[in-house]
Amino acid sequence: MFTTLVAVIAALVLGHVAPALGASLRQFHWFGQWLEWLGSHVDEGGFWRGRHGIWLALLPPVLLVLLVQVALSGRLLGLASLLFGVIVLVCTWGPRDLDIDVESALDATEPETRRARLDQLAPEPGVGVAEGPALPGLLMRSALRRWFAPLLWFLLLGPVGAVLYRLVERAALAHAVALPAENVLGARDALRVLEWPVAQLMVLALALAGNFDLVFRAWRAAGGDRWQAGSGFLESAGRAAVRGELAEEAADYLEAGRLPPAAGELVELRDAMSLVWRMLLLWLALLALLVIAGWVN
Repeated sequence: MFTTLVAVIAALVLGHVAPALGASLRQFHWFGQWLEWLGSHVDEGGFWRGRHGIWLALLPPVLLVLLVQVALSGRLLGLASLLFGVIVLVCTWGPRDLDIDVESALDATEPETRRARLDQLAPEPGVGVAEGPALPGLLMRSALRRWFAPLLWFLLLGPVGAVLYRLVERAALAHAVALPAENVLGARDALRVLEWPVAQLMVLALALAGNFDLVFRAWRAAGGDRWQAGSGFLESAGRAAVRGELAEEAADYLEAGRLPPAAGELVELRDAMSLVWRMLLLWLALLALLVIAGWVN
């Protein structure tokens, strides 16, 4: 857990101090080339072209990371594992820095520039991002895929967990064109399974960070209380939380005798990002408490 805490802080700091270096470390072109190589060298009608064929591409890099993780365990008083964990989480974080993309969109004044910067917040290729009530839900999905999913799987399984999630996400979304149709469906099934527990924990943190009643009702109405491999309830909860934040903010402005900010100022995006930060801080605070408890014991 201490490794996770250090690795998350390192990933956030690197994105601000050396964004170019962070971006270069988070490139997965090699994985796309590996998928293309498999597609051109594996026989037609074989396992690769089935629904579970994606595991043929995932297992070699995942097993390699697992071997390194096991080999470094306990070496140099744990410093080797710590360094490896930091490097892996930095590489699987993102691949773009969410907070930087949000800041650039908020700072944009020209409509065309704003639209282009909003598109950088898309949770997957081909999804348009526009101003309005749907924006908080899209930001929550992007936060899940850029920050929270690598963090949770890193916490549960170590570096191999973060690598597994990121490769599944890349295969299902960014490199889907390189896969057979059935293979893509299998990759997306795996992605839904990996994202479901992350989304549930994000909604819990969102309820604690925002309006618990609104978030709970939205989560339940969207099917979050059912056992199913899907996490659309996260978007619903995010929209509800932001609506609650905006309503409270408008009431505060009116009470002070001032007008609330205009809708064109991306207030939904600003408040949604504020909630994302609070959710992340809740996760990190819990990790810090667990680390301190472990040291005390």
